[in-house]
Amino acid sequence: MASKPTAGQSTLSIWGGEQEHELYERSTQVPVVHSVSYTYKDIDTWQDVALEKAPGHIYSRNTNPTVRAFEDKVKELEGADAATSFASGMAAISNVLATFLKPGDRIVSIKDSYGGTNKIFNDFLPPLNIDVCLCETTDYAQIEVEIAKGCQLLYLETPTNPTIKIIDIERLSAAAKKVGALVVVDNTFATPINQNPLQLGADIVLHSASKYLGGHADALGGVICGSRELVKQVYHYREINGATLSPMDAYSFIRGMKTLKLRVERQNESALKIAQWLQQHPMIEQVNYPGLESHPNHDVAKRQMRGYGGMLSFAVKGGLDAIKIFLPKLQYAHMAANLGCVETVVGPPVTTSHVECSAAERAAAGIPEGMVRYSTGIEDVEDLLADLEQALSHL
Repeated sequence: MASKPTAGQSTLSIWGGEQEHELYERSTQVPVVHSVSYTYKDIDTWQDVALEKAPGHIYSRNTNPTVRAFEDKVKELEGADAATSFASGMAAISNVLATFLKPGDRIVSIKDSYGGTNKIFNDFLPPLNIDVCLCETTDYAQIEVEIAKGCQLLYLETPTNPTIKIIDIERLSAAAKKVGALVVVDNTFATPINQNPLQLGADIVLHSASKYLGGHADALGGVICGSRELVKQVYHYREINGATLSPMDAYSFIRGMKTLKLRVERQNESALKIAQWLQQHPMIEQVNYPGLESHPNHDVAKRQMRGYGGMLSFAVKGGLDAIKIFLPKLQYAHMAANLGCVETVVGPPVTTSHVECSAAERAAAGIPEGMVRYSTGIEDVEDLLADLEQALSHL
């Protein structure tokens, strides 16, 4: 079980990871260190740092002062012992899987994972002789049966992208522990503000930092947290394979995270109001948001989350043809393959989360072609509601 954070979330969003680092020339902000290498005045000190016997940096593909400050900030928010970062969220996912899976191993996961993750499960792991079992996402009995058959890794994502289903992390982590399986949870949609998987039994929690952590759609990266032993294994794989986070992106994440709690709380509040409003609209067939009492996994979300997030999805009557009319009419939303930023962002899975998948694969995952993924920004919610109303009036 992970330790709880030592201070409040807003305090850690601002101060986390920064107090342990010596700041350049008494600056109040973490500097961007662009240096590729770091010099030492004697061989013995240099060797001690290289062998991790003393603190310091050798080469920025391995570690960097700005990047380390970002990792430490996320680590403190997740209540973890250690963290390491990557050039993208998908690099974080693929490096974790590559570190802990070998030919002959078996992984159990869910059908509703992000399209890129699903592509790894369906296309990349099977040729490596890794058995992949994808279960119905909220059929816990089936998942537990498959776990009990034996597996090395259980991979979960909650809320899921873009179906916004909720997975009971604590229950499934307990099942995985019985067979000695590692539990990995993608916490991108929830953020550390709403959910801490390590406290629910997970071994590794990961984020696409490009989303809510950065919050401004101007930096690309990923990060994982967990025990020192597990994170060190992934770090050594990443430092050799080279999917390194750039110091400028790390700085952008640090700056963005200072308002993480403020942003997420606003997005939580607005997303719930929008979901409730959409439920009453005659052109909307279905709304997926865990804060709604009608959501099939609302009880689990209420138990394991502090807030329900800024992400929702909904199906529009008329399918893909209808959303081709509706979405371009929105004035306060980017049509883009992104989420979690201060601006509202919208798009169908056919061009965003599951663009890599065929229509048949999306259908098999329960994703209708007329689904809209809606990432609520921090605009005035009254303006977002009015914008949705005028855009839907064109249908």
